[in-house]
Amino acid sequence: MTDAIARTNERNQLFKDLFSGKTPKRVPISNPATQDFAIQYAGLDLAECQWDLTKLEPVYDKFCQDFYTDTYPGGSIRIPSHYQILGSTPIVMSSSGFMQHPDVVGMLAEEYDEFIASPYDCIVETILPRLYTEFNGPPGKVAMALAKAMKAQADDLASLGAIRAKMNAKYGFAGMVGALTEAPFDFMSDFLRSFKGISGDVRRYPDKVAAACEAVLPLMIKKGTLPNPSMLGYTFIPLHMAPYLREKDFAALYWPTFKKMVETLAGMGQSVQLFVEQDWMRYLDYLYELPENTIMRFEYGDPKIIKEKLGKKHIISGLYPVTLLQTGTKQQCVDKAKELLDILAPGGRYWWQADKSIIHLDINGPVVENLRAVLDYVHENGTY
Repeated sequence: MTDAIARTNERNQLFKDLFSGKTPKRVPISNPATQDFAIQYAGLDLAECQWDLTKLEPVYDKFCQDFYTDTYPGGSIRIPSHYQILGSTPIVMSSSGFMQHPDVVGMLAEEYDEFIASPYDCIVETILPRLYTEFNGPPGKVAMALAKAMKAQADDLASLGAIRAKMNAKYGFAGMVGALTEAPFDFMSDFLRSFKGISGDVRRYPDKVAAACEAVLPLMIKKGTLPNPSMLGYTFIPLHMAPYLREKDFAALYWPTFKKMVETLAGMGQSVQLFVEQDWMRYLDYLYELPENTIMRFEYGDPKIIKEKLGKKHIISGLYPVTLLQTGTKQQCVDKAKELLDILAPGGRYWWQADKSIIHLDINGPVVENLRAVLDYVHENGTY
């Protein structure tokens, strides 16, 4: 057995134990730096590398060599080619090369009834042409744009998949696979009504918002379903709007369909990883109700209270502030990792991840050395 295969087997067992409620032999670790960070770390142009993915293999090789992690690092879900082919307005590349999501409106308030009656048809016939300029025009033009975009995306995913396979074979990362979906309320706000629009809708037509979330729930479940659900497969769900809602609106409009979605996905035998964005401290009792061993990566909050309320049932992650890597000394960064290990690791159910991903690298700052020191410290001292 090669060293890489042995490492993969060891790491797979870490996550199998973690996801099944057992205590692994050590705390598993994921590097919070993204593909954007890795490209900058290699000293290459961000925009150019995302348009020419052949440049990424040496980028990832250096990245994997220089930073400890148990999972494949630096993934990206927003490759620009197919977005530009479709004339995307909700996902665009900035002048600096970062992919961004402007606050867009894909559905008008007066179209709620149409959406509720048939969300899929409304998305295809009304919303997509509004958000993607190349979906406007004669059917032949639209079909050609779609075919080009699908081919570009397939080619890009194949290139990234080949790189990932090489890195896994060389460095022995855990063999996890993931899907991505959104809570129905977040989907309604992110791509359909916008942050401003949904905030007004909650007060003007809450019944329509609730009905729209119920209507789109099956599509969100389908999007989050893995082809072959398994212990090492998980659905990633970033949670956006809840902290900006009054609790009564959260309880009536956000929570019911979100809870149904998580329960359905977990019932398929796959793990669910929530990115609990912003501050959810007032909603911890709700989160406790989710299926056992739901993975919760927190951005903000009191780790002691989170551990006390959720740590006996769910898997806690996040909470390490990536801003400290830029502003703190190496010792301060390591001390913070130790503090969180002391609070969150006892009793198991802890996965070391940072509070958010790192997308930008200040080449004159201390992030690289501080990140390396923290990852090495947790690897060497992350016992339960």
